[in-house]
Amino acid sequence: MTTTADRRTATSDYFQLDDDLSQEEIGIRDKVRTFAENQVLPVINEYWERAEFPAVLLPPLAELGIIGTIIQGYGCPGMSRKAAGMVAREMARADGSLNTFLGVHSNLCMGALNILGSEQQKERWLPALARIEKTGAFALTEPDHGSDSVALETHARRDGDQWVISGHKRWIGNGHVADVIVLFARNTEDGNVNAFVVEKDYDGCYPAGYSPTVITGKVGKRAILQADIVIEEMRLPAANRLEGCHSFRDVSRVLQATRGGAAWEAVGHAMAVFEIAADYAQTRHQFGKPIASFQLVQSRLANMLSELTTMQLLCTRMAELADRGQLTNAQASMVKMATAQKGKWICNEARELLGGNGLLLENHVIRHMTDMEVVSTYEGTDSMQALIVGRDITGISAFN
Repeated sequence: MTTTADRRTATSDYFQLDDDLSQEEIGIRDKVRTFAENQVLPVINEYWERAEFPAVLLPPLAELGIIGTIIQGYGCPGMSRKAAGMVAREMARADGSLNTFLGVHSNLCMGALNILGSEQQKERWLPALARIEKTGAFALTEPDHGSDSVALETHARRDGDQWVISGHKRWIGNGHVADVIVLFARNTEDGNVNAFVVEKDYDGCYPAGYSPTVITGKVGKRAILQADIVIEEMRLPAANRLEGCHSFRDVSRVLQATRGGAAWEAVGHAMAVFEIAADYAQTRHQFGKPIASFQLVQSRLANMLSELTTMQLLCTRMAELADRGQLTNAQASMVKMATAQKGKWICNEARELLGGNGLLLENHVIRHMTDMEVVSTYEGTDSMQALIVGRDITGISAFN
């Protein structure tokens, strides 16, 4: 019988890629890992099962000094792309819901403000978001416009020193409670997409006409809530239009800059379930011996690790190219597509290896598996990413 002393701890960094991290990147990796293991993992299953966001974790999360990741200044750490990848990877190893909060708040909302806002607008909103004194959201997706978000129908018209906005948004993470929401609408004057900031007043109320409802019944990312938002003649000050957003091309700049986070998240989910499966195979006995001694199980683990290593190599190279300013939109799409596909497969393999025990939240695998279903959908489905790469290969667009 295999004892604890005999059991081998499986490495999920098989090609020793973390050996090339800088000291700063190692420090960021380790403090996020410690936070995730000590504060997230012990409580997250209960929040996940109740479909409740663990707001109690926000104050210690703010203390890590990671909010805003690659943004320079305004109280943000200005870290490298690889360090930002470590944040997403290590948080996702514990939980995808909290990582999605980071993606929405730190990457999409703050990233949009940083890329599209004027200097005055950045100073106005980014510092409080960096301290999580306020939380953020990013309202782009609509009920009838997900993959074709370029065709969004929410519209805005200028009325003196105000903008009047009407429309419908859906699947907006944190969109029911966020203090600062970057919302996209089509300018009725020229038909171009503009960005606006919706914010709560001092009493914690949204502007009249902003009506969010929490979406219920999800089977993935249950500890982060998404809103369905009906907007009727909502009035915003002219100063709340982000000055750098003139068309959907500017929206795409934000999406390209943040797409890497979803790929790194997929790596985190895959690392977690591989480690769980490898350990389980050595402790689970059937027919008088550990299932790790069976050829089929070893083959399954070897292939899981091979796919995981491919994911890690892709993300590492993506981060290197991004830091050089050389990453293309098609390259980012390929990495997101590949890591989502491989991450889902690895999670499914781990679930099957654990058998019935893989269905129990206490073993974590099923939570990672259903969360990976979400990762494969948001920030561009596999099909849409494939078409972006296909357009780059052939020079022909299949979706215009």
